[in-house]
Amino acid sequence: MSTCKTLLFGLIFLLFAGCESTKSLNPLSLLTGNSWVLSSLMGKGLDMNHFVGGIPSLSFLDDGRLAGFAGCNNFSGNFSIEGSQINLDPGAMTKKMCPGSGEQEFISTLAKVGDLKVTKDKLTLLDGATELMSFVPKND
Repeated sequence: MSTCKTLLFGLIFLLFAGCESTKSLNPLSLLTGNSWVLSSLMGKGLDMNHFVGGIPSLSFLDDGRLAGFAGCNNFSGNFSIEGSQINLDPGAMTKKMCPGSGEQEFISTLAKVGDLKVTKDKLTLLDGATELMSFVPKND
């Protein structure tokens, strides 16, 4: 009987320890630890003819600040996260004239984002279950 109680106590301890380690996977720490470079848009690879100024990127900064490059212009705004939901506000943007339609597509897609999945190797921004864009960490 004593062995059974010890085994049961051990299983309960492992269960709570396992739950606690899952809580420590904080999406905010994964987001702010990287600068993210766009790797797909609307489920497709990037057509660089649309992004002649360069590949769009996002940086999640402390205190809910967001900075990025939309393919031609830079922007800075805010973001907020609650669970797997994210709200992105690109805020102010520089106003250079640029060829290609990629920047406008990137910004309009960014406005549709409501959810996220993040690991150390990939950031996926979604609208519900629909993947809108994915990013990989920027290699400096």
